[in-house]
Amino acid sequence: MSFSENVIEVRGLGKRLRDATGELVILQDIDFAVAKGQSVAIVGASGSGKSTLLGLMAGLDTATDGSITLLGQSLGELDEEGRAALRRGAVGFVFQSFQLMPHLTALENVMLPLELLGETREVRNRAVKLLEQVGLGSRLTHYPKQLSGGEQQRVALARAFVTEPTVLFADEPTGSLDTATGERVIDLMFSLNEASGATLVLVTHDLAIAQRCDATVQLAGGRVVNGAAV
Repeated sequence: MSFSENVIEVRGLGKRLRDATGELVILQDIDFAVAKGQSVAIVGASGSGKSTLLGLMAGLDTATDGSITLLGQSLGELDEEGRAALRRGAVGFVFQSFQLMPHLTALENVMLPLELLGETREVRNRAVKLLEQVGLGSRLTHYPKQLSGGEQQRVALARAFVTEPTVLFADEPTGSLDTATGERVIDLMFSLNEASGATLVLVTHDLAIAQRCDATVQLAGGRVVNGAAV
């Protein structure tokens, strides 16, 4: 598959933190780009900076050095409100810990992003359709505590895709699941992503999952040690 038009560009990126013992370098000299419709895995050992990099790319945190362009906007030129506005509707998230609202049903959790966007067009029908796609058509009125871990992550997938995002960020989406359940969730995520045409950026420690992506960014010691997605 060929790609054009970068959705994300990371140039000279660095992230440092200061504490009582001095300065800690989390990331340094990170350079790569992600094209529209591409799937990219960020891999590396624990502590290599994978989740930090994902958060920076999504505008959830700010860089110390360098620049990130997301959907044509330089994140460094936006304040927190501006970054939130950029993400709204255009970016979807799937996290390891599901992050469902415990007082809302599966259906209400999936409808919530649309309601926050002020959508009125067939909100319930769109949410129901996605829950049916992930095999939870019979669990619409169940609360998160009534669902298994795999079912909760499938609700999270439906919630992420219901706004038809341009970019999906997934941070260790199978990290809290057993192997078999994780494989089913990953299959669903790639299937939904292919159908939507969204750009996928995925943090994973699982090389088998990474190999399903179009490109891989491997981190070691806070640096990129391959250039597959440059």
